[in-house]
Amino acid sequence: MPGSAGMRSGADVKKRVKGLDVSMGKKIVLTGGGTAGHVTPNMALIPRLRELEYDIVYMGSYDGIEKKLIEDFDIPYYGIATGKFRRYFDPKNFSDPFRVIKGMREARKYMKEIKPDVLFSKGGFVSVPVVRAAASLGIPCIIHESDMSPGLANKLCIPVAKKVCCNFPETFSQLPPAKAVLTGSPIRKELAIGNKEAAYKLCGFDSSKPVIMVVGGSLGSAAINQAVRDVLPELLKDFQVVHLCGKEKVDNLLLTTQGYKQFEYVKSEMKDIFAMADIVISRAGANAISEILALKKPNILIPLPASSSRGDQLQNAKSYESQGFSIVIDEDDLTNKLLLEKIQELYFNRFTYIDAMKKSSQRDAIGTIIGLIEDITK
Repeated sequence: MPGSAGMRSGADVKKRVKGLDVSMGKKIVLTGGGTAGHVTPNMALIPRLRELEYDIVYMGSYDGIEKKLIEDFDIPYYGIATGKFRRYFDPKNFSDPFRVIKGMREARKYMKEIKPDVLFSKGGFVSVPVVRAAASLGIPCIIHESDMSPGLANKLCIPVAKKVCCNFPETFSQLPPAKAVLTGSPIRKELAIGNKEAAYKLCGFDSSKPVIMVVGGSLGSAAINQAVRDVLPELLKDFQVVHLCGKEKVDNLLLTTQGYKQFEYVKSEMKDIFAMADIVISRAGANAISEILALKKPNILIPLPASSSRGDQLQNAKSYESQGFSIVIDEDDLTNKLLLEKIQELYFNRFTYIDAMKKSSQRDAIGTIIGLIEDITK
């Protein structure tokens, strides 16, 4: 696995790029990062791109979560400087613009050497210098917006994009009509072929009680973690609980609790845990809920509150609730009593939610996006 180009000498970079140049295949740069939700849709595209014999390069931050997640794919990874775009005051607001400018210079340098035919961006603040650099060199860019309303990073990229893929019909009104394409969100195909028996073994569970899967996003959710742990004695009377609680958020006092298994984060095991889960409690990030919908898992969504976000998860959750896919609990309303009531309600009515999700018009997101890429690289 090559290291970050940002950490290597110019000679090393040119050597690797030269290796790409001799290939007769088309070249694509993927970008996106900051959270797993800005990376996993790219991961879902990689197998199909490989089948079509694309040379694939990933461009992200020096040491972001995207670098770790892409390691398993054994593709060149190029690290650049990045800066976060904030809507609130922070001292870093004065320094980060210079990091973005540096990142754009680095991205331009690497793009000139790689000479990709197309760039696909899943968003996140790391994508802005990459997309703007590619566009400045005449490299066509396709970007993807998973949330109902575009985030700031994608808003900065939309003007230079050839196409803007989206996940919700409601997003169309916020995009240039000539660029907008309703694709849905790419879901890793392996998620649909999980082995529940492997997950039972991994967690030390059995089939005597149903399983609740709790996930608070790639970074975890302190609010959801605390709420679930507060009601754990009651939950474990009727359920087993597998809890993806986020980095450094494992509760060591609960490590030996029968019927309760904690993980900071899982990768290849995710498909098996999904297969085992009877119901899911989750944040309402676009990628997470797209996976829940694709797998038809009855769910409770606890979106990030407006005080901690731009409100995109609230919009996502509202859309799913209105379509009958989810029960939604506002974090500000979250109590032990309410959580227990809603878990029982969801499990009792789980087939109603499964039926609603079965009726949804699932789109072939991977096929549609690959079609756009192929149209550009003909």
